Amino acid sequence: MNHHTLAAISITGISLDLLGSLYLAYDLLGGHRGPLRVLTRIVTYSVVFGIGYGLGLGLLFGLVGGVTTGVTVAIELNRAARNHDHYPLPWEALFSAIRGLGFGIGMAHLQGLAYGVTFGAMITVGQTTAYANGIRPAIDYSTNSRRPRFTKRQFRATILRVLGFMVAALLCSALVHHIDDAWVFAIRGGLVTGIVTSVGTTINPFIEYSADNLPAQRLGAFGIGLILCGFLLQSLQYWVNLLDIKLT
Repeated sequence: MNHHTLAAISITGISLDLLGSLYLAYDLLGGHRGPLRVLTRIVTYSVVFGIGYGLGLGLLFGLVGGVTTGVTVAIELNRAARNHDHYPLPWEALFSAIRGLGFGIGMAHLQGLAYGVTFGAMITVGQTTAYANGIRPAIDYSTNSRRPRFTKRQFRATILRVLGFMVAALLCSALVHHIDDAWVFAIRGGLVTGIVTSVGTTINPFIEYSADNLPAQRLGAFGIGLILCGFLLQSLQYWVNLLDIKLT
């Protein structure tokens, strides 16, 4: 373990404490009409994408990629849940840029600054183009059932995301910063993106139903759980010092 990893874990713990406190303040924040519906979506999608990206591409990539993807997807799906039309393209381009920033930071950590900046820019352009052609997180959106669902259009959108990641990675390797086994890295990243996207899309109906129907008691219990997890993650830095664990 190094200092960067320990710092990322501590920041995650602080974030969980903050989120847990918000859930415990459910009534003060307006109850069912308050902001916790979108917050529930943000937390859930950030965890789903963060775990997936983290397992496949490393802790930092999981943290920044999970948060930026979770926040933007949650905002878009919360709008769809209110039966509103999708955001105008300039807003969707902003969402693409936020996700591109997260991916760029993750890639900069893995492959260097120039690679990360270029990759983030390519992802932003690619996702904005997808939005312009009707490909967005709210494709075939439904809250009528909690059953897992994965439609043909969602499958095609997932395949395009896989190919987009692979093409961007290969172009960055060829034009900006050559890496060994570029094809292996591109395929690995594409598969991670595809698997995480397909899992998130499949369980989407359950997440959306839960966000709109969870009782206050369960939200409070969830908040307590987040605070406990946050406490454990924050305490890790002190256990490292107490046990004289050497950091690299």
